[in-house]
Amino acid sequence: MAKFRIPAAANKINIARAALGATVLATAVTAHVTGTAIAAADKQPVATAEQAGARTKTGETKINVTADQVLALARSQVGTSENAAGGGTKYQQWYANSQRAAETIARDGGSRAMYLNAAWCAMFVSWVGEQTGARPQVGWDAWTVAHAKWFKANNRFGTVAKPGAVVYFSWSGSKNIRDINHVGFVVKDNQDGTISTIEGNTGNGKVEERTRPKAHVVGYGYPEYAA
Repeated sequence: MAKFRIPAAANKINIARAALGATVLATAVTAHVTGTAIAAADKQPVATAEQAGARTKTGETKINVTADQVLALARSQVGTSENAAGGGTKYQQWYANSQRAAETIARDGGSRAMYLNAAWCAMFVSWVGEQTGARPQVGWDAWTVAHAKWFKANNRFGTVAKPGAVVYFSWSGSKNIRDINHVGFVVKDNQDGTISTIEGNTGNGKVEERTRPKAHVVGYGYPEYAA
């Protein structure tokens, strides 16, 4: 899992605000962006569709990318691993240099360099969207909570597992978006109370295919893929 070095001078840790924020903390279960310090975060405006790389329902950008294409690229990344410092992945490097990084730095604080060793589950999802041409529907963010709120703001957030959907997890079992810890892609609903997924920054800091209990799912974001 991603590892973070917290500066000794940082005496106020905000682990809800970003995959970098001003400071970042790894969780005990897995090092993904958490939603613990919420009060201040909830006062921030939800990331708009334009900021996240898509349009709203009234003028939404359409894409010619299927769920199968997105999942194929995600699966091709299985085994990609971070370095000992929790960085070194192409997903972190891409995000740190992206236009979106400038926007989320303005929202969350920090610097581009801080993304290089930050929790990267949302960066992985964003990278797959970018590389397949599906970014207008997948969105892009480094903070799982803001990413989920973007889907919800565009009326594309729900509770049914669909192939290619973006799945958001809370290890506590909470169904509140602000408690999201982790994100990945749904491969399929196994019809036994579990889903098959492809996730970044999971296990020992790798891209892996996983089987997850639905009890840990907060909800699903639905990109509007081509048929």
